[in-house]
Amino acid sequence: MGQRGIKSAAALAMCKNAIIPWQGEPPWMAEGLERWERVVRFIECLPITSGALAGQMMILRPWQKDIIRRLYQVDSEGRKVVRTAVITLPRKQGKTMLSAALIMAAMGIGPEAEPRGQTFSGANDRSQASLIFAELEAWIYTVEPFTELFNIIRHSKRIECLETGTVYQALSRDGRKAHGLSPGPVFIYDEAAQSPDSTLWDNLSSGTGARVEPLGIIISTQAADDLHWFSQLIDYGRKIQAGDLPPDPSFLLVEYSADMDADPWSPETWAACNPALGDFRDYTELEQYADRARKIPALESVFRNLYLNQRVSADPRFIALEDWKACQEEAEPSGPCYMGLDLASVQDLTSLAAYWPETGAARVWSWLPGDPPLHERAAADRVPFDLWHREGWIEVFPGKTTDMRAVAFKIAELLAGYEVAGIAYDRWRIENLQLLIDDLGVEAPLIPWGQGYKDMSPALEELEKLCIGHTLRTGGNPVLSWCMSNVRVLTDPAGGRKFDKGASRTNRIDAAQALAMAVGLAARHRAEKAPELDFESTLTVL
Repeated sequence: MGQRGIKSAAALAMCKNAIIPWQGEPPWMAEGLERWERVVRFIECLPITSGALAGQMMILRPWQKDIIRRLYQVDSEGRKVVRTAVITLPRKQGKTMLSAALIMAAMGIGPEAEPRGQTFSGANDRSQASLIFAELEAWIYTVEPFTELFNIIRHSKRIECLETGTVYQALSRDGRKAHGLSPGPVFIYDEAAQSPDSTLWDNLSSGTGARVEPLGIIISTQAADDLHWFSQLIDYGRKIQAGDLPPDPSFLLVEYSADMDADPWSPETWAACNPALGDFRDYTELEQYADRARKIPALESVFRNLYLNQRVSADPRFIALEDWKACQEEAEPSGPCYMGLDLASVQDLTSLAAYWPETGAARVWSWLPGDPPLHERAAADRVPFDLWHREGWIEVFPGKTTDMRAVAFKIAELLAGYEVAGIAYDRWRIENLQLLIDDLGVEAPLIPWGQGYKDMSPALEELEKLCIGHTLRTGGNPVLSWCMSNVRVLTDPAGGRKFDKGASRTNRIDAAQALAMAVGLAARHRAEKAPELDFESTLTVL
């Protein structure tokens, strides 16, 4: 069952060299201190328990004190303002140590302790979840005033305070364990970027209703893509800071990340996003990894994600994220319009894309069957279909299958409103759609478009040019961005290319496929209209 209780023989043996870091009244109880200052004073009474500095007392750096100051800002009644805090830093910035210290401050005789509190640390797996527990355990063994206060249950990674009734528990990603809990005064999610869903965090956050001042903190490096739940929290904080959303005093974002357009190989870039660099974050190790990443392309994305805290995927993309983000602006449709249609098979995504070469404007309409409900599909696929539906980016078919009538009506509407020069289509189920369009009494310039290398390779080349040249204007369609992030490119022996979604069952590329067909059709028509050179006349002139 493992060791239970601080008074076991093994525990007492470990405690025999325990230290007393202060004499008399604890330093954090001094008069005149602000709330955040009490937390700082408490943490600086904790010893370092491992590594070259083991035995020395912790000394918080100014940037760490600033984080604590912002976490524990209070209103006119002295209550904490922040309820949710997102702290994102590169690796090796002391995230685990700081997390453990904040939890310790909410237990026992810490300045944030409260009767019968429930403190938690969560992580994606049991090993990661155990890191904070190990730090707490080491302090309890090392600091003499703590040794009589706590009962340690190692096999379940649980610590009980015998004086206040506060408990601490390390939890892994299985969110079922968080049902029925009442977290507070603090709970922390460590390395959230490694967790594929937010179940544990959601269950902990939603259980705080009985607490007066609950504080939930996520401390992690960035996830690799925009759709990850942790990325969405960061983006929420960024929008507040930029003034794009109303202020939310209860939400705090602290971010140390390199700008996406910064030179990843510059020491100035490293220093700007690594506040501990040259201090307790080793400079030589970072420099050596950067040198390898510069020479080995496969390591660059790892370096940028973990060492610079940039939102960069390790998977190869058809279009670099920086180039794709440069194409998110709006543009007004003008001139001839070219369309691409990718019809779904029963439960998949259906997408219709339109492209106006004159202005670079692109629009994409997408549909999904309404059964199963979008919130269930969103939970299963870990993609926010329900949010996109509420925001108008996805329309819903009634029932379990693709409704051709809705697509036919949309095509008829666009034909009436724009100068549609052609609609490239995949031959899959097109006969049914053609009949419905004919019944509406409209003539649709449908043009067959193969999905193999012959037709798709020039289409991909044209789309690539538009994206790299930043002349495409997608209006920030998140469904299209998601599909583009899922795209993988297959290449034939002759160098031809086509899109592929890879092995994932839940990935969709339909919107990207439809857009590629639309811009490919525009390029084909442009080439067909280009005047042919009269070589005989040219030679005569020469």
